[in-house]
Amino acid sequence: MCGIVGAIRANHNVVDFLTDGLKRLEYRGYDSSGIAVFNGEKIKRVRRVGRVQLMEDAAKEKGLFGHIGIGHTRWATHGGVTEPNAHPHISGGLIAVVHNGIIENFEEERTRLQGLGYEFESQTDTEVIAHSVKHEYSLNGGNLFEAVKSATQNFHGAYAIAVIAQDNPEEMVVARMGCPLLIALGDQETFIASDVSAVIAFTRNIAYLEDGDIAVLRASGIEKLIDKTGNPAQRKVKVSELSLASLELGPYSHFMQKEIHEQPRAIADTAEVFLDGGFEPENFGENAREVFNDIDSIKILACGTSYYSALTSKYWLESIAKVPTDVEIASEYRYRDVIANPKQLIITISQSGETLDTMEALKYAQSLGHKHSLSICNVMESALPRESELVLYTRAGAEIGVASTKAFTTQLVVLFGLAVTLGKMRGHISEEQSHAYTEELRQLPGSIQHVLNLEPQIAAWAQKFAKKDSALFLGRGIHYPIALEGALKLKEITYIHAEAYPAGELKHGPLALVDENMPVVVIAPNDNLLDKVKANMQEVGARGGELFVFTDLDSNFNEGEGVHVIRTPRHVGILSPIVHTIPVQLLSYHAALARGTDVDKPRNLAKSEIGRASCRERV
Repeated sequence: MCGIVGAIRANHNVVDFLTDGLKRLEYRGYDSSGIAVFNGEKIKRVRRVGRVQLMEDAAKEKGLFGHIGIGHTRWATHGGVTEPNAHPHISGGLIAVVHNGIIENFEEERTRLQGLGYEFESQTDTEVIAHSVKHEYSLNGGNLFEAVKSATQNFHGAYAIAVIAQDNPEEMVVARMGCPLLIALGDQETFIASDVSAVIAFTRNIAYLEDGDIAVLRASGIEKLIDKTGNPAQRKVKVSELSLASLELGPYSHFMQKEIHEQPRAIADTAEVFLDGGFEPENFGENAREVFNDIDSIKILACGTSYYSALTSKYWLESIAKVPTDVEIASEYRYRDVIANPKQLIITISQSGETLDTMEALKYAQSLGHKHSLSICNVMESALPRESELVLYTRAGAEIGVASTKAFTTQLVVLFGLAVTLGKMRGHISEEQSHAYTEELRQLPGSIQHVLNLEPQIAAWAQKFAKKDSALFLGRGIHYPIALEGALKLKEITYIHAEAYPAGELKHGPLALVDENMPVVVIAPNDNLLDKVKANMQEVGARGGELFVFTDLDSNFNEGEGVHVIRTPRHVGILSPIVHTIPVQLLSYHAALARGTDVDKPRNLAKSEIGRASCRERV
């Protein structure tokens, strides 16, 4: 993903907003950045490879000034990390464009435009947009709205774009298809951004564009807006309640550290719907009871960390609710032949609600005849909830660190609540057992706080990991997905190669990797598989492997040569996977610190939007 911003400010310089907004969007991409503004005579552009600060310094040095402008922070897709590939892209000195997304048919469009005489200076798909709009601008007599409308009809793929023209300095045209874009309204100033965090310091009045929307903006607001059918439309303006403080570090060194420590509160907030209202289907939507009674199975579609939360939930949904559950990576599901079952509930999980592969997978499922869908995400009114029949939002708050932490654990809380809800409806859970689950949820934030208190011990372990090149994570049963998540976190932010396996699979290949240089992290709670995990650990020890064991206070483990043990609080039963997520997050965080990597902005990675937080309609 990339981050885009833009502004028309009748009485203020836009440069300050553009640079501030891009800094807040760096989690979406930080390979390069740039801004383009109209300075009263012509469009002036500054681009730099690297962080936004380098571009900001260059803009200040050049004395960049203007009342209308656009900006972009890039995560490279087409073409390398070079200044010519950085946005904004300009065509003929007349049209400037920033773009988030991927134009899938850009090669055909590039060939077409080259045939019309346009020369390309980058390898990006975005330059196609600039030249296409420029061409249509000439054909439409300098009407920027019509130019963008005509140009977008040629594009296949996903995009959020903002366009300005040198000879039309009073307006900006924006368009959205598959990528998030919002319009923010101030006093004689109008802003656009791919995420609310970029504008919240300037205004809280937000309108979210929908797929197919094209809008003309002026300093006074939205002058014209059409929807995907070409008809005039309006988008409700809402007041964002996202806290500016939630976007600041406060006393923490990194956003990842802050977000790890915010998990007791995030989990308590997310669990509140079940603690106050019980495990009732209406928590998921007005017609959820009818939907849940009509399904015979579940398929969950997700990517990355959300996929691992789905794998965890499969154990709950099948053991508690007795509902057959299948979990698929969204980016794979959407490209294979599928046997559809109209009575299967499709669940999509996404922190942002805008994950393109997951969104397209949902559309694919619906095209095959799946009529029931549920979205679990952290962003109100995002794409996935809008396309889903049912929705339940996590209440993680803004998550800025690229490596997801509290989004993962709050997703698990919602999925657990779903399993218990379905179990009650199907008669597999008594009222007494339901109350017991409620009490376990109520105590969960306190258990997580106890694990956070182990941070100094985990940080000491991390010093050993920082010197390694590879690591192995093991878990059994419902804790195997937590091992997967632990390995993902370690590789994401430390660049240490890490793999995760079910512990029972050791002898089927991974054991060949084990020696004194391969640290082995074991998730070993005091559950019914503990003895089997201990046997797997013996296999590692016999090969000279060094074991790092996360277990429970009431487990019978002894430290010794090559065996290190950290005990979390007493075994918390069925919610143990959530508790054991915290130590592997802390291990990765402190190993990254020891290695000196950029914790919040790991190389080659970026994040989708952090969320709209809660909004209320503007009166």
